[in-house]
Amino acid sequence: MNIEDLELELIDAGLEEIEEIDGVIYANADYTNFGLMSQALEVLKIEVTKASLQRIPNTPVEFTEEQLVDIEKLIDKIEDDDDIQSVFHNIA
Repeated sequence: MNIEDLELELIDAGLEEIEEIDGVIYANADYTNFGLMSQALEVLKIEVTKASLQRIPNTPVEFTEEQLVDIEKLIDKIEDDDDIQSVFHNIA
């Protein structure tokens, strides 16, 4: 199945974006459609090697180099905490 046909099959399952990079196809959908997307891929007998939920910022914010240094220090301290699983930001 080529990528265009796959895209048409997955649109009803909530597909928002699909792309191929180095022979690997990445399909993105809203998190509310995660189950629908999983079912559609299963019906099409497509093996999923990895599925995950990611937060993608809607409004990226730009900072000066000086501010970025301070922000980077803060993010490093937060990530060093063993209780923190993931850190998300909207830095452009």
